[in-house]
Formats: sequence, C-alpha cells, structure tokens
Amino acid sequence: MKAKPWCVAVLAWLLSACEQPVEPAAGFAGLGQSAEAFAPVQTGRTLQFPADHGAHNGYRIEWWYVTANLTDGEGRDWGVQWTLFRSGLRSGAEQAGWNSPNLWMGHAGLSGPFGHASAETLARGGVGQAGVEAEPFRAWIDDWSLQSNSGEGLQHLSMQARGESFAYRLQLDSQGPLVLHGKQGYSEKSGKGQASYYYSQPFYQVSGEIEHAGKRVAVTGQAWLDREWSSQPLAPEQQGWDWFSLHLQNGAKVMLFQVRQADGEHYRAGTWIAADGQSRALKGAEIRLTPLQQTTLANGRRVPTSWRVELPEERLDLEVQAIQPQAWMGTRFPYWEGPVRLRGSQGGRGYLEMTGY
Repeated sequence: MKAKPWCVAVLAWLLSACEQPVEPAAGFAGLGQSAEAFAPVQTGRTLQFPADHGAHNGYRIEWWYVTANLTDGEGRDWGVQWTLFRSGLRSGAEQAGWNSPNLWMGHAGLSGPFGHASAETLARGGVGQAGVEAEPFRAWIDDWSLQSNSGEGLQHLSMQARGESFAYRLQLDSQGPLVLHGKQGYSEKSGKGQASYYYSQPFYQVSGEIEHAGKRVAVTGQAWLDREWSSQPLAPEQQGWDWFSLHLQNGAKVMLFQVRQADGEHYRAGTWIAADGQSRALKGAEIRLTPLQQTTLANGRRVPTSWRVELPEERLDLEVQAIQPQAWMGTRFPYWEGPVRLRGSQGGRGYLEMTGY
C-alpha cells in the first residue's frame, strides 16, 4: 500500500493555480471520486523493467519510497525515510516549462535516540527542479536524490536528503530480486476494483552516515524500496491505512497492509517473501492485525504504536513495537511513520506507516 495518495491528491488541488480551478474533492481526500481522464489500473499488465522504474505520466499518482532500519557503532537504532511523489493535474506527457501536468513532493524523515525530525519540499514539473529517469535510474527533487551507482536498474543506489536539523547520505546494495505484489504487480485495495501497480526491492544492505544537530554518525542496516502508481486506489468509505514492512531475523520479509473502512470490515492483503526471494501473495483471511492497548499521543493524534501481527499459516506471531513512538511526519498532510522492533516467534526490525488517524 505504501504511501499517501490522499495527500498527493490534495496537494494537486492546492498547487494547481496554473490550471483551471479545481474544487476540493469529496470522500477520502478525493480518491473515492472518478479519475476517468487518467489511465486505469487493470489486471494482466506485465510490468516492464527498467521502464517501470520511471514516471508514468498517464496515471494520476505515483511514488518512489525508501525506508531504512539502521544501527550505529554504539548499537543505537536509527530510521530513515526518503519519498518522492508525483501527482498529475491532468493526463499526458511531461512538458517543458510551467505548462507541465506534474506536481512533485518530497518527504524525508529521521528517527533516532534524539526523537524524530521530518522535512518536506515541493516542486512543479517541467522546470528541472524534480523528476525521474528510468535508465540509468535517477529520482530527484531539489538537492535530494535517489540514483543508480551502476546503471543496472535499482541494485546499487545512492540516497541523500536533508532537513533543517538533519541530513543523510547512504549507499543501498541488493543482490535480491524485485518482488511483485498482488497478482504479478496488480495490487487490489478494496473489493470494489480500486487497485495499483505495486512492486518492491526489500533486500538492500545499507551503509553510510547520518547527521543530526551537526554531529555525524556512521550507520549500517537494511532498507526497503516501494514503487507504486495508480489513478484511483481508494473507495469513498475507506478512512486510512496501516502498512508494515518487516525484516525477519531468519532472512524472510513481510509486507502487510489494511485499509480501514467505516463499517469495520477492513481490507487486508500482503506478501510473504522467503529469504531466497521467492514470494507469495497473502489474502485477507490469512492476516491478523490487532492494535494493542499501548497507544501514543503524537501531535494531538492518538495512534496505536504497538501491534500484534499474526500469519498462522507461516507460524508467525509477532509483537510490533515502535522504536520511536513520536515518529510523526509533520508535513502538510501529517501521518505517522517510523521504525519498529519485532519480538515473538521471530525477532527483527521494520517500518510502520499509519494514516487517517
């Protein structure tokens, strides 16, 4: 599920002064409304690489999204987020100048012993301030970047961003395969046809340095990259979601999400990824996600920062606990996102995102 299409949709409304006036959308940030002018997500499309690492201008929204669980030389936990969103004001190819149909938004986050910090930057397409190139891969907004070191897809990347009080410069290297979610990359978000194209690279090993309050710290760890694009991924009655990317101690990976619905019948799905890269789609009936009693008051919002995650068929029973409970992204469209620690039938670490609270 990874990402915040609701915030990108509202961003498009807020920043569309160069276009025809747009009325604020109804439903869950407008994504329950029709997006008929944009390309639909349909079953049977074969994802093509490296082309699909790049931008998809016929679709309404998409994102390039990295989360990293890191440790310094003293054994302290750190977490990093790097995100680039593209939002289409209208369908069509990129154009030079201010007539571009694309808006761009970047989010960066750093969690650590000090707490949590976040940054946001905005750009209009067509003027060189932001964009994505498929081969060699390069995604950027201002001086933030995620780009290939080798010209070979997404295997070896450099990643950097900075905020008012923090910065990071990291190297990401993977020998594992890309993982297609859902039905070969077609990922449903409801029982009513909402869907996205969605794949991940969850096998990165990370090294580099982070900087906070003027102090630099060397770190190593694991990272997970998500790629997703769509035109209308949510139904009007869907209120937000909870998303988990988990690195298990035995080398397996798990992606899970639930889209919370007003009637309480939450839509759930996920992917089980074995240590050798083999994967299988998880259906809602196989997944149990239970918020525990421990909650956190973050920026005035009460959020569940402790969860029980169960996959009975995989004999997985975990308690997922936020490492930094105040990992609130204080961006224009705020949400909670931060690193988590796992205990129970498996140890490990991962990331949790919660929106709509």
